[in-house]
Amino acid sequence: MTTALIVLALILTLTGIIGCVFPGLPGHPLNYLAMWCVQWAFHPFSTSTLVVFGILTIVVLVLDYFVPIWTAKKFGATKQGIIGSMLGMIIGFFFTPIGMILGTILGAIMGDMIAGKSNTQATKSGLATFFGTLISIGMKLVLSGVMTGIVIYKITIQLIS
Repeated sequence: MTTALIVLALILTLTGIIGCVFPGLPGHPLNYLAMWCVQWAFHPFSTSTLVVFGILTIVVLVLDYFVPIWTAKKFGATKQGIIGSMLGMIIGFFFTPIGMILGTILGAIMGDMIAGKSNTQATKSGLATFFGTLISIGMKLVLSGVMTGIVIYKITIQLIS
């Protein structure tokens, strides 16, 4: 059972890192689940550690949705621009990773142009939407990276001893 939990934890950490960049995979929640697999296998974490990382996982999950929208609105994106950026990212998913990046930007620009913004204004808000998306991805990657490091460290320590 311990071996299965270790393998599952390692698969979840790898999938979690990938999920931070690719939409559709819940990146950092998978890393948190990997921590629980290690906990069930070896019990290396305190309750407070699991609670703190659980709270951080929820906070980053919520921020993942609000940061791109907030930055887009801050730079004048319209509702159509925000919807366009989301649609562009989804369509771009099939042409990853460049497609997601371009899809987000072009979707936001086209959405804002449909809403009546000038080319300059639409481009500005499109780039802001993209920047917010990058911030969001960065937050997820940092949290997932920390959890992955902890999981690998705890597994290594247990296997060595």
